[in-house]
Amino acid sequence: MEFPLSREVVPRFEYLAETGSTNDVLVGHAVGEDAAAWPELSTVVTDNQTRGRGRLGRTWLAPTGKSLAISVLLRPRVGAAPLPIDHYGWFPLLAGAAMTRAVRAVVEASLAARANEPGEAAPRHEVTLKWPNDVLIDGYKVSGILSELLPDAQGLVIGAGLNVSLDEHDLPTLTSTSLLLVTGSAPDPDAVLARYLTELRQLTRAFLDAEGDPVRSGLLHAVTELCATIGGVVRVELPGGTDLVGTAIALDVSGRLIVEDQANGEPQAVAAGDVTHLRY
Repeated sequence: MEFPLSREVVPRFEYLAETGSTNDVLVGHAVGEDAAAWPELSTVVTDNQTRGRGRLGRTWLAPTGKSLAISVLLRPRVGAAPLPIDHYGWFPLLAGAAMTRAVRAVVEASLAARANEPGEAAPRHEVTLKWPNDVLIDGYKVSGILSELLPDAQGLVIGAGLNVSLDEHDLPTLTSTSLLLVTGSAPDPDAVLARYLTELRQLTRAFLDAEGDPVRSGLLHAVTELCATIGGVVRVELPGGTDLVGTAIALDVSGRLIVEDQANGEPQAVAAGDVTHLRY
């Protein structure tokens, strides 16, 4: 696969016919002897990842040729200085917003095309971000993000998995979907990927131009606008093994989810946890 559109967006683009993990490959390049040859926004992609990882140690598996595994290298700097690492928590959210926008554009374009077909009533679909970085279509997961800090702490790799043309028999879970299942036709993987990389580049530039300020850069607003978690009742499985149930009311300036505890009405900031959207 050539990916001509995607190659135009980033300074270095490598497509691999097969690999264990695109994140592992890119991390290795980023800290290896040829690290200087892998600049900001270098990208590694495959449609056949054999040892993909998700959040919380989960696996990300899909049949060959039906999904994309995408890893992008970021070496965030503000002027001549590295971005302070305490700002890095925004990058998974940033990537989730980029993917949400890309998927939404693909779905909307497909629906617009179907609306022009005689006798065809195009359905409506809701494409949203689930905190911190899952992309949902009508509540079903189509993409997930896994960010990894480089061993030298001088940057990070953002990995994304995207279900492109999986059919109902390929889905890894009952709560998954694909672009094919939603739109009724297999989208061009290059067009989807190019849109994601473009959104990721633009959001990253705005964030760094604002010196990592999520308010001044508009990132806090953008993520809040896309995030279906906010305003809903959620259960958060916290790292310590306890559950927090309540209403997600906002994101703070660190990207943490603020949940109003159902038990006592007190707001609690959640930096990490597995979120389930509850429907009552």
